[in-house]
Amino acid sequence: MEISRKFDGRKFMWDGAEYKEETEARGALESYLSNGFDAKKIEEGGAFYVFTRKVATEVKVEGKA
Repeated sequence: MEISRKFDGRKFMWDGAEYKEETEARGALESYLSNGFDAKKIEEGGAFYVFTRKVATEVKVEGKA
């Protein structure tokens, strides 16, 4: 499985797990969604995969000005 994929022109990262059951993948998907991530679930080759992305809502810059 590739580490990232584009859905609707936006880049998502694979969560690194291969789910054998759709219910497992759906549970992971729901967990990501409840934690503020955008997430997608796909089926490929008889296994399920979850891809996530999260938009930064705050940017911190450290160092001397």
